Amino acid sequence: MFFTIKQVSEKTALPPHVLRYYENEGLLPSVGRSLKGIRRYSEHDLEWIGLICCLKNTGMSIKQIRNFVELSLKGNETLPERCEMLREHKKIVEKQIEEMQRHLQKVIHKIDYFSRQYESYKVTREQPAG
Repeated sequence: MFFTIKQVSEKTALPPHVLRYYENEGLLPSVGRSLKGIRRYSEHDLEWIGLICCLKNTGMSIKQIRNFVELSLKGNETLPERCEMLREHKKIVEKQIEEMQRHLQKVIHKIDYFSRQYESYKVTREQPAG
């Protein structure tokens, strides 16, 4: 089964120009074409798009993703290198998550602090004057 760029755009929430950009950057090298030159995305292409989005959304650069794709095209002999790339990326993502957890704790602390301040303020406002 094949999908048009419009169908893939709807399935992935990626605009067609982003899909074309990914293809031009070498991130989707296996997208086929019909006899009329219309892109035909396969289930395999959809899986790659999912991985590309995952890697990009977790901070991997287009250049690094392209390198990963190029290694993948070389076959199973590059599996150790690809695993190492993903292990290194995982470490970066874990550090980002730890940092975001620290930021989240600060936000939670401030919510509690300002909520207590507001409750105290409401109590003083509700008290009758003199």
